[in-house]
Amino acid sequence: MGNLPTDGLWSTGGEERIIIFTTNYKDRLDPALLRPCRMDMHIYMGYCGWEAFRTLARNYFLIDDHKLFPEIQQLLLDVEATPADVTEMLLRSEDVDVALGVLAQFLRQKKQAMREGESMQSHVELAGKEEAAGNS
Repeated sequence: MGNLPTDGLWSTGGEERIIIFTTNYKDRLDPALLRPCRMDMHIYMGYCGWEAFRTLARNYFLIDDHKLFPEIQQLLLDVEATPADVTEMLLRSEDVDVALGVLAQFLRQKKQAMREGESMQSHVELAGKEEAAGNS
């Protein structure tokens, strides 16, 4: 696999073998790996939505509701966070209030970074237009 970033989980039971590879760079994989009978299933793992978050909260803290749920629900609509990102934040504390607070802060920071990125992109585009107009 060379320098291709992949994670792999391996499991065996009897004569059957299941190998799971995860990557963010499917387009960089050698086509020989993707042909039939090599990697038989390709499953897209998207970003964490509300229902996935609720399942994680239920699994880790045995809760179905919390005062931070409405804010977290909105933030999950506004930013792209993987289920692994969310899980990492939830595992930072065994105290549900602390863990959900950490997650909400993480999502707020992602939203702010996204805003700053959009603002920076707008400034670059504006500067490019002004330069083009000055050269006309």
